[in-house]
Parts: sequence; C-alpha cells; structure tokens
Amino acid sequence: MSETRQLADAAGSRDPAVGLRAVRALRALAERLEALQVGNARGQGWSWQEIAECLGVSRQAVHKKYAKGRE
Repeated sequence: MSETRQLADAAGSRDPAVGLRAVRALRALAERLEALQVGNARGQGWSWQEIAECLGVSRQAVHKKYAKGRE
C-alpha cells in the first residue's frame, strides 16, 4: 500500500492522535504538490490568474505565495 494511501486511511482513524498526525502529513504533501504544479504552470507560461482559477483562490493570493524568487 502506498504511503499516501496509508495516510489517507490514518486520517479517518478513530484515534485523534493518529488522525491528526495524518492530516498534518497530508497537508504538507498537498503544499509540496501545489508548489510543484504552480512551478510547472509558470514554466509553461500560465498567468497567475489562470493558476488562481484552478486553485480556487485570488490571483493576488497565489502571486503572494509563490512569486518570491521566481521573477
């Protein structure tokens, strides 16, 4: 079973300590994946607005989070 699947299963645990640790790990994974995909999108010429629309946030929010050091 993959680590991601194990984390997803653990997030549903009835033991709050297990579930909360899994949620924290999944959140960290999601942040890394988001940064990777934002970088991919920018590398392919996507605008901040296009990225923001896919993420369901404002253009300003995604720009503020990811523009440092990229431009």
